[in-house]
Amino acid sequence: MKIRPATYSDIPRIMAVCDEARGIMRSDGNMDQWTGGYPSEATIRTDIDRNVGYVIEIEKIIEGYFAFVPGIESTYLSIEGGEWLDDSEPYCTIHRLASSRDSHGIAGACFNWCWSKTRNLRIDTHRDNRIMRHCIEKFGFSYCGVIYLQNGDPRLAFQKIEL
Repeated sequence: MKIRPATYSDIPRIMAVCDEARGIMRSDGNMDQWTGGYPSEATIRTDIDRNVGYVIEIEKIIEGYFAFVPGIESTYLSIEGGEWLDDSEPYCTIHRLASSRDSHGIAGACFNWCWSKTRNLRIDTHRDNRIMRHCIEKFGFSYCGVIYLQNGDPRLAFQKIEL
């Protein structure tokens, strides 16, 4: 697998991968995450403009996408039912992790790549996203509590840090 920055020319395939990921969620009973056309092409373009969007290729075919965002995440400033493992050190956040229907190991490749860039990672997901929760826990993230998106939707929040 190869991970590289996403480009505008990748957008059609990224959107197809996101559609496939949405379908995977729906077939697994996660009906409420990534609704209303999220992530939109505008969101992906913004990721690319901010230099935080990445694709995962297998044999030169894009099979995964994610955003790797350094800095403070505004929705992580308040957490309920727990606390961050560390709330003082700089961290990076993984958003919009998506894989195509027939690919395997995309989440692990993303997590390993991100971990090679920082030793303080955060991620959140919908409570019904059992597949992503399994991947997150398998990689050694710890559950920290519930955060709320800007629209008020709750998400389970996780962190992995090397102290």
